[in-house]
Amino acid sequence: MIELTIDQRKALRAAAHHLKPVASLGQHGLTAAVLKEVDTALKAHELIKVKLHGIERDEREALLSEICTALKCAPVQHIGNILILWREKPAPEAKTVKPASRRTGKPLNKKQAAAASERRRRVPSTR
Repeated sequence: MIELTIDQRKALRAAAHHLKPVASLGQHGLTAAVLKEVDTALKAHELIKVKLHGIERDEREALLSEICTALKCAPVQHIGNILILWREKPAPEAKTVKPASRRTGKPLNKKQAAAASERRRRVPSTR
C-alpha cells in the first residue's frame, strides 16, 4: 500500500471531486472481477472512485485496505459509500515506430494515372 503525504492527499481529493464512480461493490463483495475492473481503471486513469452498495461501515474499512494491498494503490479518501483510490500510471513501454511506407498501388483515377505516367517520362529510371 502506498502512503501519501497530507498535501498529496488534499490535491488528489480536490482532483477527484468531479469524478464519477467507475466500479461498484454490491452484495457479492470483493470478487476477482471487481478487482480486475478496479485495476484496469487505475491503469487508465490513476485516480478513481469506487461506489459501495449495502456494505456496513466496519466492512468498508476492511474492503478499502484489502483493495489497496491487493492492487498496490493508495487510499485517498473514504467518505460514506465512496472510496477514492490512487495509483501512479505505469510508464509506457518504448515502441519502435516504423516510418510510413509509400503506397505502391495503382492510381485511383484517370487524372492520377496521367500524372504518374508524366512523372515517369520526366524522371529517368535509375535501374
